[in-house]
Amino acid sequence: MFTGIIEASGEVREIKQEGTNVHFTIASPISGALKVDQSVAHNGTCLTVVKLDEGTHTVTAIEETLKRTNLGDWSVGSLVNLERAMKADARLDGHMVQGHVDATAVCTEVETRDGSWYYRFKYQPTEEHLLVDKGSVCINGVSLTVVEPVGDRFSVAIIPYTYEHTNFKDLEAGDRVNLEFDIIGKYIARYAHLYAQKV
Repeated sequence: MFTGIIEASGEVREIKQEGTNVHFTIASPISGALKVDQSVAHNGTCLTVVKLDEGTHTVTAIEETLKRTNLGDWSVGSLVNLERAMKADARLDGHMVQGHVDATAVCTEVETRDGSWYYRFKYQPTEEHLLVDKGSVCINGVSLTVVEPVGDRFSVAIIPYTYEHTNFKDLEAGDRVNLEFDIIGKYIARYAHLYAQKV
Protein backbone atom coordinates (compact mmCIF):
# COMPACT_ATOMS: atom_id res chain seq x y z
CA MET A 1 0.00 0.00 0.00
CA PHE A 2 1.24 3.47 -0.91
CA THR A 3 0.06 7.05 -0.38
CA GLY A 4 0.95 8.81 -3.62
CA ILE A 5 3.44 11.09 -1.87
CA ILE A 6 6.66 10.80 -3.85
CA GLU A 7 9.82 10.24 -1.82
CA ALA A 8 12.42 10.75 -4.52
CA SER A 9 13.09 10.83 -8.23
CA GLY A 10 15.25 8.17 -9.81
CA GLU A 11 17.07 8.07 -13.13
CA VAL A 12 17.01 5.02 -15.37
CA ARG A 13 20.66 4.01 -15.86
CA GLU A 14 20.33 0.69 -17.67
CA ILE A 15 17.65 -1.33 -19.47
CA LYS A 16 18.14 -5.03 -20.19
CA GLN A 17 15.75 -7.29 -22.09
CA GLU A 18 15.55 -10.93 -21.00
CA GLY A 19 12.94 -12.86 -22.93
CA THR A 20 9.69 -10.95 -22.46
CA ASN A 21 10.94 -9.39 -19.21
CA VAL A 22 12.77 -6.08 -18.91
CA HIS A 23 15.20 -5.24 -16.10
CA PHE A 24 15.48 -1.55 -15.18
CA THR A 25 18.43 -0.29 -13.14
CA ILE A 26 17.68 3.01 -11.42
CA ALA A 27 19.88 5.41 -9.49
CA SER A 28 18.19 7.37 -6.73
CA PRO A 29 18.72 8.90 -3.27
CA ILE A 30 16.74 6.04 -1.67
CA SER A 31 18.36 3.13 -3.55
CA GLY A 32 20.93 2.62 -0.78
CA ALA A 33 18.18 2.20 1.81
CA LEU A 34 16.27 -0.46 -0.13
CA LYS A 35 16.35 -4.23 0.34
CA VAL A 36 16.01 -7.05 -2.14
CA ASP A 37 12.35 -8.26 -2.26
CA GLN A 38 11.10 -4.84 -1.16
CA SER A 39 8.11 -3.34 -2.98
CA VAL A 40 8.62 0.13 -4.41
CA ALA A 41 6.24 2.16 -6.56
CA HIS A 42 7.88 3.32 -9.81
CA ASN A 43 5.66 5.89 -11.56
CA GLY A 44 2.87 4.33 -9.49
CA THR A 45 3.69 0.77 -10.55
CA CYS A 46 4.49 -1.58 -7.67
CA LEU A 47 7.73 -3.42 -8.55
CA THR A 48 9.97 -5.71 -6.53
CA VAL A 49 13.64 -4.85 -5.97
CA VAL A 50 15.68 -7.76 -7.36
CA LYS A 51 19.23 -6.38 -7.12
CA LEU A 52 21.16 -3.65 -5.32
CA ASP A 53 24.42 -1.98 -6.24
CA GLU A 54 26.28 1.19 -5.32
CA GLY A 55 23.55 3.83 -5.37
CA THR A 56 21.30 1.86 -7.71
CA HIS A 57 18.56 -0.75 -7.56
CA THR A 58 17.14 -3.04 -10.21
CA VAL A 59 13.52 -4.04 -10.77
CA THR A 60 11.93 -6.35 -13.32
CA ALA A 61 8.81 -5.69 -15.37
CA ILE A 62 7.01 -8.63 -16.95
CA GLU A 63 5.24 -8.47 -20.30
CA GLU A 64 1.81 -7.81 -18.71
CA THR A 65 3.19 -4.86 -16.74
CA LEU A 66 4.83 -3.41 -19.84
CA LYS A 67 1.52 -3.63 -21.73
CA ARG A 68 -0.56 -1.95 -19.02
CA THR A 69 1.80 0.86 -17.98
CA ASN A 70 4.15 3.44 -19.48
CA LEU A 71 7.26 1.51 -18.42
CA GLY A 72 7.80 0.44 -22.01
CA ASP A 73 8.27 4.12 -22.89
CA TRP A 74 11.24 4.48 -20.53
CA SER A 75 14.73 5.00 -21.91
CA VAL A 76 18.13 5.52 -20.30
CA GLY A 77 17.93 8.91 -18.60
CA SER A 78 14.17 8.80 -17.94
CA LEU A 79 13.13 10.33 -14.62
CA VAL A 80 10.98 8.03 -12.45
CA ASN A 81 8.83 8.88 -9.40
CA LEU A 82 9.62 6.59 -6.43
CA GLU A 83 7.75 5.76 -3.24
CA ARG A 84 8.40 3.02 -0.71
CA ALA A 85 5.42 1.21 0.82
CA MET A 86 3.76 3.12 3.65
CA LYS A 87 4.33 2.16 7.27
CA ALA A 88 1.35 1.00 9.31
CA ASP A 89 1.85 3.85 11.80
CA ALA A 90 2.43 6.57 9.19
CA ARG A 91 0.12 9.46 8.34
CA LEU A 92 -1.84 8.95 5.13
CA ASP A 93 -0.94 12.29 3.54
CA GLY A 94 -2.17 11.41 0.04
CA HIS A 95 -4.79 8.71 -0.51
CA MET A 96 -4.83 4.91 -0.52
CA VAL A 97 -2.80 3.74 -3.51
CA GLN A 98 -2.16 0.08 -4.33
CA GLY A 99 0.53 0.47 -6.96
CA HIS A 100 -1.68 -1.42 -9.44
CA VAL A 101 -1.96 0.65 -12.61
CA ASP A 102 -5.48 0.62 -14.07
CA ALA A 103 -4.83 2.39 -17.36
CA THR A 104 -2.68 4.91 -19.12
CA ALA A 105 -3.57 8.40 -20.30
CA VAL A 106 -2.01 10.81 -22.76
CA CYS A 107 -1.09 14.33 -21.76
CA THR A 108 -2.85 16.68 -24.18
CA GLU A 109 -1.82 20.07 -22.81
CA VAL A 110 0.44 21.71 -20.23
CA GLU A 111 -0.54 25.22 -19.14
CA THR A 112 1.51 27.49 -16.92
CA ARG A 113 -0.79 29.59 -14.77
CA ASP A 114 0.87 32.21 -12.56
CA GLY A 115 3.09 29.94 -10.45
CA SER A 116 1.28 26.64 -10.92
CA TRP A 117 0.75 24.22 -13.79
CA TYR A 118 -2.37 22.62 -15.24
CA TYR A 119 -2.03 19.31 -17.04
CA ARG A 120 -4.83 17.96 -19.19
CA PHE A 121 -5.18 14.27 -20.04
CA LYS A 122 -7.20 12.03 -22.33
CA TYR A 123 -7.96 8.43 -21.36
CA GLN A 124 -10.40 5.60 -22.09
CA PRO A 125 -13.09 5.72 -19.37
CA THR A 126 -14.86 2.57 -18.21
CA GLU A 127 -17.62 1.83 -15.70
CA GLU A 128 -15.05 0.76 -13.10
CA HIS A 129 -12.60 3.59 -13.68
CA LEU A 130 -14.46 6.64 -12.48
CA LEU A 131 -13.24 10.18 -11.98
CA VAL A 132 -15.19 12.73 -9.99
CA ASP A 133 -14.51 16.44 -9.61
CA LYS A 134 -12.32 17.05 -6.54
CA GLY A 135 -11.82 13.29 -6.16
CA SER A 136 -8.45 11.54 -6.05
CA VAL A 137 -6.42 10.02 -8.86
CA CYS A 138 -2.86 8.73 -8.94
CA ILE A 139 -0.79 9.86 -11.94
CA ASN A 140 2.69 8.36 -12.31
CA GLY A 141 2.48 7.54 -8.62
CA VAL A 142 1.50 11.07 -7.52
CA SER A 143 -1.68 11.54 -5.49
CA LEU A 144 -3.60 14.39 -7.12
CA THR A 145 -7.01 16.05 -7.11
CA VAL A 146 -9.18 15.69 -10.22
CA VAL A 147 -10.24 18.92 -11.94
CA GLU A 148 -13.11 19.15 -14.44
CA PRO A 149 -13.56 15.53 -15.55
CA VAL A 150 -15.69 15.61 -18.72
CA GLY A 151 -16.12 12.56 -20.93
CA ASP A 152 -12.68 11.12 -21.66
CA ARG A 153 -10.72 14.13 -20.41
CA PHE A 154 -9.70 15.61 -17.08
CA SER A 155 -7.13 17.98 -15.59
CA VAL A 156 -4.94 18.26 -12.52
CA ALA A 157 -3.21 21.25 -10.97
CA ILE A 158 0.42 21.01 -9.86
CA ILE A 159 2.02 23.23 -7.23
CA PRO A 160 5.69 24.27 -7.54
CA TYR A 161 6.90 21.74 -4.93
CA THR A 162 5.32 18.80 -6.76
CA TYR A 163 6.57 20.14 -10.09
CA GLU A 164 10.18 20.31 -8.85
CA HIS A 165 10.20 17.01 -6.91
CA THR A 166 8.52 14.69 -9.45
CA ASN A 167 8.81 13.93 -13.13
CA PHE A 168 5.95 16.31 -13.91
CA LYS A 169 8.62 18.86 -14.82
CA ASP A 170 9.58 16.61 -17.77
CA LEU A 171 6.00 15.83 -18.83
CA GLU A 172 4.97 17.20 -22.21
CA ALA A 173 1.93 16.98 -24.47
CA GLY A 174 1.92 13.56 -26.14
CA ASP A 175 3.57 11.76 -23.21
CA ARG A 176 1.85 8.73 -21.71
CA VAL A 177 1.27 8.44 -17.93
CA ASN A 178 0.12 5.71 -15.56
CA LEU A 179 -3.30 6.05 -13.90
CA GLU A 180 -4.60 4.39 -10.76
CA PHE A 181 -8.17 5.26 -9.90
CA ASP A 182 -9.41 5.64 -6.34
CA ILE A 183 -9.84 2.17 -4.79
CA ILE A 184 -12.97 3.21 -2.87
CA GLY A 185 -14.57 4.43 -6.07
CA LYS A 186 -13.68 1.19 -7.82
CA TYR A 187 -15.32 -0.88 -5.08
CA ILE A 188 -18.46 1.27 -5.20
CA ALA A 189 -18.63 1.00 -9.00
CA ARG A 190 -18.22 -2.78 -8.80
CA TYR A 191 -20.92 -3.12 -6.14
CA ALA A 192 -23.31 -0.92 -8.14
CA HIS A 193 -22.71 -3.04 -11.23
CA LEU A 194 -23.41 -6.28 -9.36
CA TYR A 195 -26.49 -4.78 -7.72
CA ALA A 196 -27.84 -3.62 -11.09
CA GLN A 197 -27.56 -7.18 -12.43
CA LYS A 198 -29.79 -8.49 -9.61
CA VAL A 199 -32.67 -6.03 -10.05
